[in-house]
Amino acid sequence: MVSISTIICLAPREQSLAQTTQERLGYSANARLLVIHADDFGETHSVNRAIIEALEKGWVTSASVMVPCPWFPEVVRFVKEHPNVDLGVHLTLTSEWQDLRWGPVAPRDQVPSLLDADGYLPLTATAVTGNAAPADVETELRAQFERAQKMGIHATHLDSHMGALLGSKPLFKIYVKMGHAYGLPVLGQPGNYADVLPARETLIDGVIEIEPGVAAQDWMEWYERRLANLGPGVYQLTVHLAYEDAEMLGATRDHPGWGAVWRQRDLDLLGNPRFQEFLRRQGFALVKWRELARALPEEYLNKR
Repeated sequence: MVSISTIICLAPREQSLAQTTQERLGYSANARLLVIHADDFGETHSVNRAIIEALEKGWVTSASVMVPCPWFPEVVRFVKEHPNVDLGVHLTLTSEWQDLRWGPVAPRDQVPSLLDADGYLPLTATAVTGNAAPADVETELRAQFERAQKMGIHATHLDSHMGALLGSKPLFKIYVKMGHAYGLPVLGQPGNYADVLPARETLIDGVIEIEPGVAAQDWMEWYERRLANLGPGVYQLTVHLAYEDAEMLGATRDHPGWGAVWRQRDLDLLGNPRFQEFLRRQGFALVKWRELARALPEEYLNKR
């Protein structure tokens, strides 16, 4: 049985960890914090153009970079001109388009279990879960992060492309190990292997991402309904941005979900004054991952 005196004598750090993430950041317990986050920076020029527009206009608060992808150098150039942009590393173990492929950053002979028959990263996350050796995964993830770091990207967090690192406990352990190694938060939600990523390291209460099957005319209403129903907490709204141009139509010709048309709809949504006014009326506090990282336990912060 815990005595009243024990509760009163909790150390300040223990008290802070008992608070919600928003309280640890100085917001009220009733606050709703929202990261508006763009995935896949570096994948194509079309994606880059759209994400850069969204970052510069404040439509998104963060993005994450795919280091193995062909348009990563354009991201590096953008970061040199915008050093304060909030970017994570979108840890990438898949290469999902049929006609636009990429391989690992690490030498292929060091990560053989990550390759498909053609020498690329595989098309699906399930192929990663079924075939990837944990040692190869860690080698590749470290190579991606260290290349980003070497190229001048000061990452604010880590997340997983196509959720490939969430598909099994061994892979999730490597994901969390990466966060510990580099002193960075990883994107996880309550229920994601809680014995691996404890509550005090889980900074996000939920991720909102539009689902396949939503009609174009219902795009705005879907987002408004999902966001309006959120209670107090910290959330990430994940968007996938690009222009519906020839490059993106070609790259994603076999992917109606998350393809060129899909990404143009997300971009149009963010730039719509109705959506921006909706966020204001709802009272969301828009935050960056750099801010969320301040709520991590001290042992994380000491490694940064």
